[in-house]
Amino acid sequence: MTYRHATVRTGHQDLASGAVLHSAPGFPAFPVRLASEIFQRALALRGGDRPAVLWDPCCGSGYLLTVVALLHRRRLASVLASDLDPEARSLAERNLALLSQAGLAARAADLRARATRFGKPAYDSAADAAHRLAAELDAAGGDLPHAVRQADVFDPGQLQRALGGLTPDIVITDVPYGEQTHWGGPGAAAGVAGMVDALTAVLPYDSVIAVTVRGRKVPADHGPRPRASFKIGTRAVALFRAAEDPRLPVRPPRS
Repeated sequence: MTYRHATVRTGHQDLASGAVLHSAPGFPAFPVRLASEIFQRALALRGGDRPAVLWDPCCGSGYLLTVVALLHRRRLASVLASDLDPEARSLAERNLALLSQAGLAARAADLRARATRFGKPAYDSAADAAHRLAAELDAAGGDLPHAVRQADVFDPGQLQRALGGLTPDIVITDVPYGEQTHWGGPGAAAGVAGMVDALTAVLPYDSVIAVTVRGRKVPADHGPRPRASFKIGTRAVALFRAAEDPRLPVRPPRS
């Protein structure tokens, strides 16, 4: 499958994990170009031009969410990250702090100090990248409201509390796949299907859920039918509507 939206091959070096954006062992990064493609396909499926509320309910380090937000600030109203793992949430908070001028300035200052302390030019280069990201963020609309909250992705009650009154338009998540990350919580055996069921219980019917997995396809044995799916590299992506439009006739169930 070819790219439809992120058609220009760009290095995105300023968004590399472990440079300006924070990283840690056990928290994999995500291909930047693919992240942009998924978000833009989800926007197209949602329709309209209003800024979106974006949610990653398996946020891990928050890298995926932060990258999309920095690339597409103009098209976002706010972002929400949630995860059951406290270590993941701590790292996500550090990354989402980079969606503000203050956060990027603090990160640049820390990188400059590290360059002086350790004599490594790579830290100076990363500080320069932080300043470039700050300029781009300012030009695209400035600081982006964000929040990081605790929730088990299989528990609709916890998910509802994590939303805190927000109504996400788009959900994007790269689910755990067992190499560096794993499902957690008592509902983990339900896998992707259980996650989608829990999400659809708390989302408006017209929200779009974009799920990414390692493998040939995203499991969709029950629940909403994927409205679109594609595979690029080792990752498969499926886009769902949270529910059918209640104004339309009810579809018969799949046999």
